[in-house]
Amino acid sequence: MFRKFSSAIFAGLITALASGMAYAEALKPFILGDTLPGDVKQVSELVKTKLTAQGLEVVGAYSPFAGAMVICATNNELKTAAAKAFNGGFGAAQRVAVTDVKGKIQVSYVNPAYIGTAYGLGKLEGVSAKMKAALGAVKSFGSENGIEEERLKPGQYRYAMFMPYFKDVDILKEHPDYKSAVDTVEKNLAAGLGGTKKVYRIDLPGKEISVFGVAIPKGDGVDKGNKDTDKEIIDIVDYQDLKHTAYLPYELMVDGGRVIALRARYRIALNFPDTKMAGDHGFTKIMTAPWGIQVALEAIAGFKRDL
Repeated sequence: MFRKFSSAIFAGLITALASGMAYAEALKPFILGDTLPGDVKQVSELVKTKLTAQGLEVVGAYSPFAGAMVICATNNELKTAAAKAFNGGFGAAQRVAVTDVKGKIQVSYVNPAYIGTAYGLGKLEGVSAKMKAALGAVKSFGSENGIEEERLKPGQYRYAMFMPYFKDVDILKEHPDYKSAVDTVEKNLAAGLGGTKKVYRIDLPGKEISVFGVAIPKGDGVDKGNKDTDKEIIDIVDYQDLKHTAYLPYELMVDGGRVIALRARYRIALNFPDTKMAGDHGFTKIMTAPWGIQVALEAIAGFKRDL
């Protein structure tokens, strides 16, 4: 009897441990895709074709620096999930990168389960399946141990004490209505205000919400001292063998009359969660980046700041 009772307890412990391990699944920010033949330009065109074949709509692409291309795509699953979640539009685009790393081409993309969990969109299993079918899924990367799913959710994840959460957005400008806000953003992006460039626009179904992908190729100028451009930030924090190029571009969202953006300190840390605070590749080397990014996005939103 004692032996049977002990076996039952042991079996129960094993089940509980297994359940705990499943509950504590760790997620990483990026996925390395298959190696594809060709140079950056050729592989980028192949990536677009493969995404389209899986039913994804390519909404924009740009080169943030020499030897790299970022391609942004979406589909109904992404847009529907984004429309249902609080500030979910920030996750409406799937970002894919093609990067030349010492003569070898890396194809990588944002892990849908990671960003979906962080932004409250769910695990996005359908998107993950389509991305894997299109580009492969050799391995996830971007964090040595990953972040447990429960710790990654909105209201849970932040890099450190006093750092922002997902909900702590920057309200860049408030306009009388949605049309005024969208028209202002379109006009200012076309003019390149803030040293920016438009990459894409996604309108969420049934909502007065539009999400813009924003590149910052010029920023506010080197004379201002802010490390705000895409290349300046990547050059410092993206130093490991597998590249985080798909961290780019930034998202700016029009929600009704408000123009908002994720705080750069949250967004950078979310994509580079293992980065140290100090050191040659630490966050202290880009301390001016959050301010520079905010100023660039404010210019697009129509906020005139005396600097």
